[in-house]
Amino acid sequence: MNLLEELGDGKVIKIESGETIFRLDSYEKNPIVKPQDLGLTWYEKGEFKLGAVFNGGACIFQDKVILMPRCHQGYKRVMYFNDGIERYYLENYISEVWPLVSEDGIHFTRFHNVVIRGDGTDHRDFIYGIEDIRIIKCGQRYLLVGCGKLIPPFTGGGGGGDRIAVYSTEDFANITYHGMVESFDSRNAVPFSESVNGQYYMLLRFHPNIHLDFLEAGLEQLLNPSKHIAEWKKIYERRKESLLLEAGHYPHEKEKIGPSTQLIRTDRGWLFIYHAVGEIGDDICKTYGLAERIERGYSVCAALLDLDDPREVLCRTRNPIYIPSAPYELHGNNQYPVDVPAVVFPVGAVVRKSKLIVYAGAADKYVILLSCKLDNLVNYLWEYCKHIA
Repeated sequence: MNLLEELGDGKVIKIESGETIFRLDSYEKNPIVKPQDLGLTWYEKGEFKLGAVFNGGACIFQDKVILMPRCHQGYKRVMYFNDGIERYYLENYISEVWPLVSEDGIHFTRFHNVVIRGDGTDHRDFIYGIEDIRIIKCGQRYLLVGCGKLIPPFTGGGGGGDRIAVYSTEDFANITYHGMVESFDSRNAVPFSESVNGQYYMLLRFHPNIHLDFLEAGLEQLLNPSKHIAEWKKIYERRKESLLLEAGHYPHEKEKIGPSTQLIRTDRGWLFIYHAVGEIGDDICKTYGLAERIERGYSVCAALLDLDDPREVLCRTRNPIYIPSAPYELHGNNQYPVDVPAVVFPVGAVVRKSKLIVYAGAADKYVILLSCKLDNLVNYLWEYCKHIA
């Protein structure tokens, strides 16, 4: 990866309120993957339409970066009003996952034209798309853990249509589907890449909080979910006991929080990057060059979990480490139309030569790259974000 020197190291900033925040650096040539780069375009009644590519898990494979974003085309964006607020939903919105590959981590192309479909073509467990796959390296095998949609997106009301869907591969050209977890509604599931004191842990989001539980049957519980229904039901039944991080403590987390990238082992703990939805205040927004607060936005947050007992939260950010601020993350413009405004959603992360590289979706339309020196973020968490239960 020859372009590492172009990626920022992150910044520690003191804001007007007196608090000290950390800010990931945004790559100056973001977004790095756009729908038109992959041919996700079409014409409808003579009008040019732009699809979407976003929320890609990431990993290092044969010294290259693999990115697995969800891809959409042929859908329709429809406006409606909710309590007088302009909102949008998307019709015919069924996602596929297209593996991409890059030598430098910045310029991506299709990987052997592989496609993971969740539209009923390959199986009938779910037929309304596969979304937001995380890539977890376990030995020589890569677990691909995503969200299978039982019902069309934007039609679920209070939810109920999301299931953990599990795939695996050793080469990203041949991908095996292992099934879905039928027992409960959940998305953003992130298993650990290794056992901790004999236990395989897994992060889950039971709305609106983040939970951490262990897999009683180990990795086999993921690789054969239909054979371990009893173990999955237990996870749901003990969800009150498995609460790790609770939403609502900070304004930017007041609506919900959820796991994001795979966990990263550091000397001081498991680095856990998660996302939050809520109100982002004026003082934070000013440091990003914004004139006013964001009433509802997705932001990036972080925590450190104990290496020997990840149920123990050592550090947790009280403010986001990145917020939507560029046009392609916020409300869009002529150059960068967006589908869902004010969204930055991290899904994949890699570490190269001591630098943390985070791949995130932007406004449900693009892929962006954020970065910092890994030690800079970990040291900030250790110095400023010690967690008090």
